[in-house]
Amino acid sequence: MASQRSPEPDIRFEVPLYRMAEAAKYLGVPTTTFATWAKGYVRRPLVTALPSDGRNYPTIPFIGLAEGMALAAFRSKGVTMQRIRPALMVLAETVGLEHALASKALYTDGAEVLYDYAERQGDTPEAMDTRELVVVRKGQRVFTEVVQDYLQRIKYGPDGYARLIHLPDYHHAEVVADPERSFGQPIFAHGAARVDDVLERFWAGDDLGMVSDEFGVPLAELEDVLRVASRRAA
Repeated sequence: MASQRSPEPDIRFEVPLYRMAEAAKYLGVPTTTFATWAKGYVRRPLVTALPSDGRNYPTIPFIGLAEGMALAAFRSKGVTMQRIRPALMVLAETVGLEHALASKALYTDGAEVLYDYAERQGDTPEAMDTRELVVVRKGQRVFTEVVQDYLQRIKYGPDGYARLIHLPDYHHAEVVADPERSFGQPIFAHGAARVDDVLERFWAGDDLGMVSDEFGVPLAELEDVLRVASRRAA
């Protein structure tokens, strides 16, 4: 189980790095969906958002992006957040962590907790949706393959909280969000070039091969990033 947070300042928790639309884009979910996770519930939000000094300023810290990544994993199975929200609250209470969705405990213990919750709830809609996230293999409760694929993209620090995210949607490119590099903006894992910088050079008319040589990014990765960017812009 993850350890408690250190009282020392931590950029992952305390520095707003992303606008809601940016965070949603990086996770491949609609902006309205991410906004609902961050502020659309009457009770405690599912995603951490910090106060903003203006309408278009970043409000989402890295830890909020990680929480959104976990929710995107659950959403990929087609379950509704409204129905599994009670299960997520039970998860947070059981794990005993403020940011349970961004903790390693979600990856290691979450399937067991959610399965037990669903069993206690019987045949309610909430239990049925929660069961969609978990399977039993060799006597152990584990997340389904789709959910597991998302959660494996989160890498954790020594304190048990997310410290790096391999962003979804890419087939060949390895694109990561790292709060300690490029202010958390997506970068290529190899070479650390910002994805936006590479795309801007291509949109400006530079040949793809030239961009590949200058930034040291394989052509297949560039083509993959362009595919994702074009689809999101459509």
